[in-house]
Amino acid sequence: MGISELRQTYPFQDAADVDAAEVESDLVRQGILNVRDAILARQMRRHCDAGMDRILVAEGLVTRGDLLNAHARRFRSRQVDATEIAALDPIVVPLAPRILLRYAFFPVTDRDGHPAIVCGAPEALAFARAHLPADLRRARVLMAPREVVQAHVADHFDEILTDAAQARVPLAESCRSWAHSHVRRLAWVLTGLTALVVATLFFPKAILTVLMGWAAFTLVVSAMTKLLAFVARLAEGPVATVVPAVEDKTPLPRVSVLVPLFRETEMVHALVARLSQLTYPKCLLDVVLVLEEEDSMTQATLAQIDLPSWIRMVVVPDGQPRTKPRAMNFALDFCEGDIIGIFDAEDAPEPDQITRVARHFQQAPPEVACLQGILDYYNPRQNWLARCFTIEYATWFRTILPGMARLGFAIPLGGTTLYFRRDALEALGGWDAHNVTEDADLGFRLARHGFRTEMVATVTEEEANCRTWAWIKQRSRWLKGYMTTYLVHMRRPGLLYRQLGAWKFWGFQAHFVTALSQVVLAPFLWSFWLVFLGLPHPLDPLMSRTALLAFGALLLAIEVLNLTIYMASVTGPKHRHLLAWVPTMHLYLPLGAVAAYKALYELVLKPFFWDKTQHGLSLTVAPPPATRSASDQRIQFP
Repeated sequence: MGISELRQTYPFQDAADVDAAEVESDLVRQGILNVRDAILARQMRRHCDAGMDRILVAEGLVTRGDLLNAHARRFRSRQVDATEIAALDPIVVPLAPRILLRYAFFPVTDRDGHPAIVCGAPEALAFARAHLPADLRRARVLMAPREVVQAHVADHFDEILTDAAQARVPLAESCRSWAHSHVRRLAWVLTGLTALVVATLFFPKAILTVLMGWAAFTLVVSAMTKLLAFVARLAEGPVATVVPAVEDKTPLPRVSVLVPLFRETEMVHALVARLSQLTYPKCLLDVVLVLEEEDSMTQATLAQIDLPSWIRMVVVPDGQPRTKPRAMNFALDFCEGDIIGIFDAEDAPEPDQITRVARHFQQAPPEVACLQGILDYYNPRQNWLARCFTIEYATWFRTILPGMARLGFAIPLGGTTLYFRRDALEALGGWDAHNVTEDADLGFRLARHGFRTEMVATVTEEEANCRTWAWIKQRSRWLKGYMTTYLVHMRRPGLLYRQLGAWKFWGFQAHFVTALSQVVLAPFLWSFWLVFLGLPHPLDPLMSRTALLAFGALLLAIEVLNLTIYMASVTGPKHRHLLAWVPTMHLYLPLGAVAAYKALYELVLKPFFWDKTQHGLSLTVAPPPATRSASDQRIQFP
């Protein structure tokens, strides 16, 4: 079968189609591909923003090796492996390593002395030739698997790429400068603590009054913010899980999903199984499992799994800080997609999640640079802690966060089920490698630069932390990151005010200041229970009993409001079994105070330390997404 026959069967759309047809014809002549499969693949290309190579391999019609050999024959060249590439002398070109990584090509001097381009993706050759010096534009092409080319580029530019991964974000918007001010920071903290201790010794009642007053004030502000978000969410009504119209013929975009893994040997088999349930066209899906160089156990476990063509590993060179955002910064340049998503090791996303996200982006204005999905837990019945954690998450992701977005506030992002327009993410410098809640930080950096985040009606289930100390470690990292994010963004409050505008600026203050104050000063608020029990209170000499009772009544009223919001958030069929556990949230929240003091300690002495969450502790394994009932997949509220 020749090009003319393919043209008659299914008209070509562009020059890339003609090149692809030459390869298809070669594969047919070799007996590797049959005509019917070739025509089917060409029909699929009409609906996918993917080259024929990806479609043929993703659908299992040909192997990568067969395809590379066909391209080599077309270029009258050869296929090379990692050893041969390493033996060839590199040619220095005025292109950033991240460009060579993204498009998977590398200029070398071939063994006969002529220049050549080692290429892992023939569809990127047009870009390569347009950006290389004139004497290289017609250089011969040597074919190699894309991952082999990228691995060679990463190894060749190891130091440059490793340094870039920890410093992509502009210094003014990063906390990495703290690495050089440890002694000064410690001195300031010791000075402040000494002053507080001295003031407390000399003016104990005044200090106690100020602290309790601030705790009460932030409690009121927090309650008002929650109430506004709750009312806004109620006014919005049930969130519809809108399925993209069948008649929508707009080609779907390529999507890359980063899945950072570190010591996750227990989770990788389940992870691959859950990712395999995704219904997004596999020729458009690029899942990148991001592993640390020192994590040989997870690498070995994955090496034993026969990964599909659309899932691959990227190993991040060892370096500091060893954090999830640094790993994602390094892996970002390996991605092929125009949309970048984030999953965690224990995630179980809905099968059609990426399709919903892609269609949402296609319909949204350009300033919508991020979509945040809804997080839930698949082990809420495991124990009391898992139940309370599920109630908290349901309230945050199904009520408060959508309400804040509807009110026009900038919202802190969750660490997973996030999707970004790649150009916006790269323009902001990716993630702050030194911030241990890179997600919350990025949410506000997006807002500062004029981008918006929207909630998308799709659910990802993950594992609720069900052990007390593991929960405290995880929460302390979140709170430390919150403290870091607030301090970094408030370096220049005037600039922050101008960038966010008044409404978002004060929303930022209301969220961070109250969230942090409430957990740090929680014991002062708990002291008001002494009043209801008829016991002496430290403020008795300063305030009348009536005034103390009024404060206690305020605390009780706000507690009732919180319980009301919790109950409203779990009234759907999926969470209704948690209603009876809502009153126990009053016993759950004090754990946050313990985590807050651990976070304060680490903020001073170990600001970049990533206290990793251990996964695989659940007694319940998430059901494959495709087997969940329809009622489970709907977003229930209220």
